[in-house]
Amino acid sequence: MTPYVPAPGGAPALRLTVLVGEQDVWHHRPLYAEIVHRARAAGLAGASVFRGIEGFGAGSVVHTQRLLSLSEELPVAIVVVDAEERVRGFLPQLDELLAGGGVVTLDRCEMIAHRAPDAGGPGGGEGGRG
Repeated sequence: MTPYVPAPGGAPALRLTVLVGEQDVWHHRPLYAEIVHRARAAGLAGASVFRGIEGFGAGSVVHTQRLLSLSEELPVAIVVVDAEERVRGFLPQLDELLAGGGVVTLDRCEMIAHRAPDAGGPGGGEGGRG
C-alpha cells in the first residue's frame, strides 16, 4: 500500500465513524453522548454527532423520521478526526462501549485545521468562530 502524502497545509489523519442507535444507552446515558465525552477526555481533536433521518441495522428493520412512521430508534453517527495513533488509541474504549452492538469504520483522510486567531488549545474555541 502506498503511504498517504497530504497536500500542502494538510496533515494525514484518521476519521473514526461510530454508528449506533439513537436510543442506545451506557449506564442510563445516551451512548453517543458517552462516546463524545470519552473522546474529549482522551484529548481527541473533536467529535460530532449526526442524527440520521432513515436507516436500518443488523435486524433489517427500517427506522425513519417520516411523519407517518415516527421512530425513536433513528441511526446516529459519531465522527472523530485526529492523528491515526490518537484515534487507534481510543479504540479500546469503544470495544467496551459497543459490547451491545454498533459499527465502527476507519478512513484515512487529510485534516486541515482552521482556527480563530485568538483560539487557544486543540480545535480552536467553542465552535471555532467568535
